Amino acid sequence: MNEIKFEQRKTIEQVEESTELAPKFDQDGLIPVVTTDFNSGEVLMQGYMNEEAFKKTISFGEAVYYSRSRKTLWHKGKTSGLVQKIKEIRIDDDQDSVWLRVDVHGGASCHVGYRSCFYRSVPLGESGSSVVLRFEEKEKVFDPKKVYGDAPNPTKL
Repeated sequence: MNEIKFEQRKTIEQVEESTELAPKFDQDGLIPVVTTDFNSGEVLMQGYMNEEAFKKTISFGEAVYYSRSRKTLWHKGKTSGLVQKIKEIRIDDDQDSVWLRVDVHGGASCHVGYRSCFYRSVPLGESGSSVVLRFEEKEKVFDPKKVYGDAPNPTKL
């Protein structure tokens, strides 16, 4: 199999109007990725890819991210079984962010156990010293302790 090659960014016209894939990674070598459910359009998560993760995602047909807290590639679902099968990959106009449309095998994308990482909402129009988040998902799809054991939480505070 041929290795995937990203084009060098040369002109605005090339980036915005050509068929060449020339992603723009940030100063840390990352590109943001929004992942949604292919059928419902529900936002499941937001993550990052480095060049290697983006190429593996294209090659495997499954989501591979770069974990900023662990500083390593993260093949979504490899440990949990909650694989994100790619149905479509889109890139924005200036090729500095990616949108994955996926089928979620196992029904969840969040390591906390909820279907979506966006399981809470921020109320609008409230005043006071603190904001109280609202849980929009009432039940977890899976128990993270059963899936991951006592492994440390991958979220870095």
